[in-house]
Amino acid sequence: MRYVSTRGRAPALDFEQAMMTGLARDGGLYLPEAMPMFSADEIARFEGLPYEEVARRVVRPFVGDSFSDTELREAVARAYAGFDHVARAPLVQLAPGHHLLELFHGPTLAFKDFAMQLIGQLFQLALARSGQRVTILGATSGDTGSAAIEAFKGLSNVDVFIMYPHGRVSEVQRRQMSTPADANVHALAVDGTFDDCQARLKDLFNDHDFRDAVGLAGVNSINWARVLAQIVYYFSAAVSLGAPHREVDFTVPTGNFGDVFAGSIARTMGLPIGKLVVATNQNDILHRALSGGEYRVGTARPSISPSMDIQVSSNFERALWLAYGQDGKAVSRLMEELQSGGFAISQGALQALRETYVSGRASEEETMAMIATIRAETGEVICPHTAVAVKVAREHLRPGVPMISLSTAHPAKFPDAVEAAIGIRPALPPHMADLFEREERITRIENDADAIKSLILERRTV
Repeated sequence: MRYVSTRGRAPALDFEQAMMTGLARDGGLYLPEAMPMFSADEIARFEGLPYEEVARRVVRPFVGDSFSDTELREAVARAYAGFDHVARAPLVQLAPGHHLLELFHGPTLAFKDFAMQLIGQLFQLALARSGQRVTILGATSGDTGSAAIEAFKGLSNVDVFIMYPHGRVSEVQRRQMSTPADANVHALAVDGTFDDCQARLKDLFNDHDFRDAVGLAGVNSINWARVLAQIVYYFSAAVSLGAPHREVDFTVPTGNFGDVFAGSIARTMGLPIGKLVVATNQNDILHRALSGGEYRVGTARPSISPSMDIQVSSNFERALWLAYGQDGKAVSRLMEELQSGGFAISQGALQALRETYVSGRASEEETMAMIATIRAETGEVICPHTAVAVKVAREHLRPGVPMISLSTAHPAKFPDAVEAAIGIRPALPPHMADLFEREERITRIENDADAIKSLILERRTV
């Protein structure tokens, strides 16, 4: 299995190289050169299997020779051993034909754990073989950072630097990043938005001298291995509701486009996904792009669903590459236009996107109302991101076709918003009960690539 860049000017890599590299040297994102396919019979045999075995079967063809069957099986087992639900990603019925896929039973209470725990295990295998050490740099709108820290904290051959937008994540999200006492972990509060953090990350990766000097590695959703791990729960959930013998729809609360893009890959592999619904909050650039064909960057407005407060959705580049017929030159031109504020999507590419995705949005008021509605109707307490998905999903329900809304975070990660909506302050699970008593370690830093480089050079272990 070989991986190629969306911009067409970087060398093809194998899975391990693509995982360890993260962002391609030409600034693009890696994707498989050819997509593995599963037959209906192969998908049907997933029924009743443990989540770990579904994960092994889905991931195996993408890995190639990079990891042996034994290494992969053991890595998957270790990755999900710490989840607090035996199903790992259980389904909860909201109404006839509408289900929640709970993705918050991992150690940091968010869907990012499914990918980060596995990528952490695979990184450790690769580093043990090579003997090298790496500097992991991440940008987060709230959940990726804590998941990365949980996966890599305390490792002797890894330094972890996580940038998050100062004042724009929930207090629980911030404390999950700032309270680990491990010396190799560094939480950086950047003066700016998530888009600023993501831009600085790409600046540092595109400085090849710096990148090579510190062994820079990325675990944002720009890393193909992150997307790959998220494909698994589309298969496990759909099969639980009758796939491949029936079609299943999904609605995904979307910011950086990685999670919903994973669903599109599952569909390409043979999973009978009908509607794949992109649900946005008030920062609705993706909904506007899919509706009107113009991707125009505005200002990200703070919301009660902060993990979605994004204007530059990195993984949309992967979707564009597929929509433009894998034309790296065309994607490069679009990304250059993006630097000036945005671009128009060609009619052919827009049609291709619309054949895969539909979209909708939820305002702040609609999000709050949906939290209250679901509590009143079902007794379930949901986070604001989940509420965005449920609101949009209800607009796309089809008779006879199950709809699965992705519940991407535990409501206790956003207690202020939930309490404002329903008057109940959700409690953290026991393993985090003392989170607000732990000492924080935060470095405030300006939105400047050189300042971030200097700090990494100063703090990393040599």
